[in-house]
Amino acid sequence: MCKKPISVGARYYSCSVSTCNRVRDPKVFCTLACWDAHVPIMSHRASVWADEQVAPTSLDSAPAPTEEPEGRRRIARTSDSAPDSQEVLVIASRLKDFIQKQSDFQTSADVMEVLSDHLRLLALEGIERAREDGRRTVKARDIRRPGT
Repeated sequence: MCKKPISVGARYYSCSVSTCNRVRDPKVFCTLACWDAHVPIMSHRASVWADEQVAPTSLDSAPAPTEEPEGRRRIARTSDSAPDSQEVLVIASRLKDFIQKQSDFQTSADVMEVLSDHLRLLALEGIERAREDGRRTVKARDIRRPGT
């Protein structure tokens, strides 16, 4: 999700869904937060999990595609797991495209973190408004409009 490179010998995660593990385009994630962000985008079912793996320490020690890597651990996605408060909530490619089309400007990567902080605050305010109305569903009317 974040497109960060996975270091040699580092832990990484892969999705348990077969369509995410194609030989030509495997989906791997640097953190569980990146994997967790991937799950709703791909509309995976609740029985999905992440496989913890360790990157090879050299190119020579890379396992063949059919081999099971050692030290593999299944990590189930749980609905009660709290999301990382620093998780990026903005789709970077879409925002970068929007900014470039509107202004012909480029976008720095750190913009996503700042916008995610703003989204968190707006969402928390919306949750509070829904709670005050006695609802457990946040609706559009609960989110403050820009400029208000």
